[in-house]
Amino acid sequence: MANYNFSPNSRYYDTPTKTLTGADGDNLVYLARRFVPPGSAFALLSIHTVVSGERLDIIAGSELGDPLAFWRLCDANDAMRPDELTEQIGRRLRITLPLGIPATPLT
Repeated sequence: MANYNFSPNSRYYDTPTKTLTGADGDNLVYLARRFVPPGSAFALLSIHTVVSGERLDIIAGSELGDPLAFWRLCDANDAMRPDELTEQIGRRLRITLPLGIPATPLT
């Protein structure tokens, strides 16, 4: 299978590839469908309240340390369109750990 070299912070990093063989025998390698996990599957770290003029990449940079990780905010907040997360002033966004990393309660 093809190596697409997605960086570890890409939403496609662990997405498997599939191969389709055409009538001419040529193989077409493509990414399998990525199913978005429910936001409730992520361990909550904090809540961010959207203020006027905020951009999702800026929120991701300040809250997650990576502006390209805006897609993690989309996944954690069940958003198909990134822009919908900042359209409403006062919206509360879930800031979470990456999927599969459980939260450990502070003692």
